[in-house]
Amino acid sequence: MSGVRHHLGLLLLAQAVLGAAATRFQDVLSHGSTSPVTSYKKLQGWSSDQNKWNEKLYPFWEEGDPRWKDCWKGGRVTANLDSDSPALVGSNVTFVVTLQFPKCQTEDNDGNIVYRRNCTRDPPASMDQQVYVYNWTEWTDNCGWENCTSNHSHNVFPDGRPFPHHPGWRRRNFVYVFHTSGQYYQTTGRSSTKFSVNTANITLGKHGMAVSIYRRGHSGFVPIARAKAIYSVTDKIPVFVSMFQKHDRNISDSIFIKDSPITFDVKIHDPSYYLNNSAISYKWNFGDGSGLFVASGSSTSHTYTLQGNFTMNLTVQAIIPVPCKPVTPTAPPPTSAVMTEPSSDSDSSPTVESVEDNPDGGCHIYRNGYYGSSIAVVEGILEVNIIQMTSIQMTESQAENSLVDFVVTCQGSLPTDVCTVVSDPTCQVSKSMVCDPIVVTDECLLTIRRAFEEPGTYCINITLGDDTSQALASALISVNGGASSGTTEGVFIFLGLLAVFATIGAFVLYKRYKQYKPIERSAEQTEKQEGFTAYFSTFKAIFFPKSTERNPLLKTKPGIV
Repeated sequence: MSGVRHHLGLLLLAQAVLGAAATRFQDVLSHGSTSPVTSYKKLQGWSSDQNKWNEKLYPFWEEGDPRWKDCWKGGRVTANLDSDSPALVGSNVTFVVTLQFPKCQTEDNDGNIVYRRNCTRDPPASMDQQVYVYNWTEWTDNCGWENCTSNHSHNVFPDGRPFPHHPGWRRRNFVYVFHTSGQYYQTTGRSSTKFSVNTANITLGKHGMAVSIYRRGHSGFVPIARAKAIYSVTDKIPVFVSMFQKHDRNISDSIFIKDSPITFDVKIHDPSYYLNNSAISYKWNFGDGSGLFVASGSSTSHTYTLQGNFTMNLTVQAIIPVPCKPVTPTAPPPTSAVMTEPSSDSDSSPTVESVEDNPDGGCHIYRNGYYGSSIAVVEGILEVNIIQMTSIQMTESQAENSLVDFVVTCQGSLPTDVCTVVSDPTCQVSKSMVCDPIVVTDECLLTIRRAFEEPGTYCINITLGDDTSQALASALISVNGGASSGTTEGVFIFLGLLAVFATIGAFVLYKRYKQYKPIERSAEQTEKQEGFTAYFSTFKAIFFPKSTERNPLLKTKPGIV
């Protein structure tokens, strides 16, 4: 009999232990995981997940439990948990939880969930939509914070601690319980809540943050959603560098142009402004043998004078002021380590700073961040110039549009396409755009012919481009229509400066001397011209519906785009 009683006592003891274990925060918030707790440092404002969980007031449901289907009218509520990590150790990492309600449900200003039944995205004005409001807190309407004796349990968290009392407590119908690093944090809120935690006592690396959300009920709280997120803590300053170049066609391909400055802009990820009072320096090595550059500003520029592949490296160093530690009577040996962050228990700090990193013995620590990128440098198109404009004289039977030839040169690599944008005189409102592929095999010299339907002043932007670069030239041109006079006055802008290249009288004199002639060349240039080809692409009807070249004279002029 004594043996039976002994076994029965062990069984009851085991059941008691299992029952007690099932009510711990660790098991509830870890979804049933019973892995042993690893050592961790105390987070300010957080509690150990070995505390007991009031499962009667806050029931725990496994995933797949049929009660999830009935915990919310109209569908299932989901939760999105986001963070602004990675976080530099010692800074704050912020988490934001947002509840997503089923269709047609929103939270009003009083914290009620308004449910419009049979709603549509754009309901007719005559349609009367029935509105339902969740009446979870009806019991609070007739009582205050202190005298709700029959429902006093509604004002406590799962560990029995009372809710914080503030003027808006009636609108906070949700309870959020967060769990990480063997600890939990609990708060009340509305359909969205945000909180921050300091990372000084969080070990380096990736961690999981879990949250369980409950809503108020008449006799307790009802679970409605769970969410998880991964965040990381690092002792390296999170750094990103954006690169920009004036003539670069694609800023994301890391291909840049020789002999043109590249702007490097450093972005430090520090959403909690932990480094605001720090002294930050930037050490650049552009990988082209130009040496090491140290700057105090986050932006710099560099010009590569050679083609090839290079590796750019950046080191960001921050000197962070921290509370001074008491001076010990014995001096540490030269190779000893000095702890740089205070610890609330016996665990060693995850980061140390050597004596050599603190030469002046000041009350600060050093943090470094690193960034590297491969850069390809190519020839590219560096500059475009409009060197001549010629108005094409036509007979009355041929004249429907005013035609103008623009002679364009460029420096650098040979272009593969040309685009012309015609705008108003302010260069702000675009009227038409034409882009043509071209083939240039010798030198960058080509003639671009464009039509103007009406007289007036126009802003012309001519862009030459290849696979990696593009450059632009602009001009203001005044077009005077009429086939009999054939006069066109051009006023050009080169590099932002206005210059008058021809007057109406000069054009008339020029046309009396010869009707049309390409740019004068030397004998050697004339021989090279045979190797120069440029293909004409027909204007699209959408831009120039009347711009059809029917003049047989124009068809005999090769090399015109």
